[in-house]
Parts: sequence; structure tokens; C-alpha cells
Amino acid sequence: MSSLNVESLQPLDVFGFYLPTLALWILLTFIPFFALRWVMRRSGLDRFVWHRPLFDVALFIVLLGGMIFSGVPRWL
Repeated sequence: MSSLNVESLQPLDVFGFYLPTLALWILLTFIPFFALRWVMRRSGLDRFVWHRPLFDVALFIVLLGGMIFSGVPRWL
């Protein structure tokens, strides 16, 4: 597990626009989030979820935290 360094939290310059790093992490998290939701719906696991929107928010936050602390894309 890699540690979170301060240099990775600097805003990114994209064609003159400064984007916070968290915005890019959020965009990258949508990929595994939608994949997991699709798998859960196809396998029927979502029928065990009591409150689907609340579960989706919690799943997204857990995935976002996992993505940030694992540091999957090192270039961010």
C-alpha cells in the first residue's frame, strides 16, 4: 500500500484550467462503480439491498477512498 504524498494533491493544469485532483479521482472512480453496479444487477445481488440509492452512495465513497489510497494511477 502506497502512502499519500502531498505532491499528488496539487491541482492539475489541463489546457490552462486548474482542476483539483479529487475531481479526476471522482471521474476515474465512475468506471469501477458502474461496473460493480452492473455486475450486482445482472447477478441479482441488488435485491438484498435495502435502500438502493443509499447503497450506491456508500459504494461510491468506498471505491473512491480505495482508489485514492491505493494510488492506482500514479500520474495523478
